[in-house]
Amino acid sequence: MIEAEGLTKRYGDTLAVNNLTFTVNPGRVTGFLGPNGAGKSTTMRMILGLDTPTSGHVEIDGKPYRQLNRPLETVGALLDATWRNPGRSARSHLRWIAATNNLPDARVDEVLALVGLTTVAKKKAGGFSLGMLQRLGIAGALLGDPRVLLFDEPVNGLDPEGIQWIRQLMHGLAADGRTVFVSSHLLPEMAQTAQDLLVIGRGELIYQGTTEDFIARATKKTVRVRSPHLPKLRDALTSRDAQFSEDRDALIVSDMDSDALGELAFAAGATLYELKPDSGSLETAFLQLTGNAVQYTGNQNQEVAR
Repeated sequence: MIEAEGLTKRYGDTLAVNNLTFTVNPGRVTGFLGPNGAGKSTTMRMILGLDTPTSGHVEIDGKPYRQLNRPLETVGALLDATWRNPGRSARSHLRWIAATNNLPDARVDEVLALVGLTTVAKKKAGGFSLGMLQRLGIAGALLGDPRVLLFDEPVNGLDPEGIQWIRQLMHGLAADGRTVFVSSHLLPEMAQTAQDLLVIGRGELIYQGTTEDFIARATKKTVRVRSPHLPKLRDALTSRDAQFSEDRDALIVSDMDSDALGELAFAAGATLYELKPDSGSLETAFLQLTGNAVQYTGNQNQEVAR
């Protein structure tokens, strides 16, 4: 479990993180979302004791990171996939980490197999692709068999098979009762991976709760309906004071579920070609709830300077 209370970080006049209080629970994959510059990396660094909070505190399983006796066996982290000695092989890199934490060499071979790098274990990491470096970084995070795991943008550079693999890995870790905390800009992937969300903007908490609830709060449930008898259906909806908009050959109906809309169409004598509910997406919800917290924006109408 990760628990933060009043977590604040200033760099001079810049307030990077402001009074964050949150809990990341075990047995769940928690997605950590926010626009660029929101303070996600700074928050993760404070969790791991790499940055000292200006005020507030954060604990991992009841202790600050710096008070953990065997930290690699309590928390594993991947913050920068490119961090490695390019002249070392993948196996040597992990053996070095294992030796500094009194972990057996046998564990190195286990995690190499787990992340799919056994066949390239003796190759120098300097020649690895970004996707292979992500796998090596994940292997390092898993080395101590920790109960808490932090991953910062772990799917960058991975192909579709690799993305599916890490999604299944995180689900498996959470199902084993571990705490899994992962940041990503790939919102469709987060929608499939995270059961819970922690969303921040400009260093402040915007939302903490389930992914399902986040989407439901931010988006209206609509139903897309297509019919050769749109005028009949339009009149029936108007008579019910229903809210709807037109999208080419279809109507987008708000605040009416599929069952009620189907019954209304039947009563109006309107044949239906399509009746498709849309409960919204994580991307839509994220853009709606973080729109005022975006720090870096571009003017789409501005010409690029020559």
